[in-house]
Amino acid sequence: MDELEDRRLYHVVVNDEEQYSIWADGSEIPAGWRTAGFTGDRAACLAHIEQVWTDLRPRSLREWAASNA
Repeated sequence: MDELEDRRLYHVVVNDEEQYSIWADGSEIPAGWRTAGFTGDRAACLAHIEQVWTDLRPRSLREWAASNA
């Protein structure tokens, strides 16, 4: 499906390592992931992720780096 034709709703999801993704509305969210409180079309969800996910390192790596600085 062409991205321009994709009119489905998506949820922004996040895992315990604070890594983000999108998941189609109506699909079961996989184990280890939870909704992050934002729903919209694909482009809006990806734009939201770009705003909130500013450090792409997994949470455990950020914590390790902070404790070993």
